[in-house]
Amino acid sequence: MKLDVIKLDGGVAGDIELSEELFGLEPRADILHRVVRWQRNNAQAGTHKVLTRSETSYSTKKIYRQKGTGGARHGDRNAPIFRKGGIYKGPTPRSHGHDLPKKFRKLGLRHALSAKAKAGELVIIEDAAAEGKTAALAKQVKNLGWKRALIIDGASVNADFLKASKNIEGLDILPTMGANVYDILKRDTLVITKAGVEALEARLK
Repeated sequence: MKLDVIKLDGGVAGDIELSEELFGLEPRADILHRVVRWQRNNAQAGTHKVLTRSETSYSTKKIYRQKGTGGARHGDRNAPIFRKGGIYKGPTPRSHGHDLPKKFRKLGLRHALSAKAKAGELVIIEDAAAEGKTAALAKQVKNLGWKRALIIDGASVNADFLKASKNIEGLDILPTMGANVYDILKRDTLVITKAGVEALEARLK
């Protein structure tokens, strides 16, 4: 598939032939869902914790005598049955992450790129370069109509461009190796540089 290549000032800089294997697939929601779930689960801290019976701060002294009260034979106030007692089988710190084959992760990225291309939310730019001035870059982004955009550059991101983009709301920049399904789907517009396209094709062969 062919797509126009534009400059940051809005001018046309030719066109580019995009690989059908990366940008021409029929997006599958089940594949995208599995990869996003894998990403979010790996990012989850899993630090939730409750106090068990041995960690609550009541005395371990017997509450009342064993016999003669007509009540149950309770001893420790830390028992789960009592208010502010220990929690039985509550959550403990653990990892929520799970494995996903590398081939499937690559497939998910291909489907995410194809989903953006099919929705008309894919933009190819000549390069991501700036003079380090936020105001100038913000004006260009506004003129291009990018409100929530992710820019994927080549192996590395231009330092001046990164500096200029830091205070622009809704604009994120990643090198090719940082490209992932969750960030791509989360943004309204996916912007890829020509160097980024070449690097993605090499990465997702």
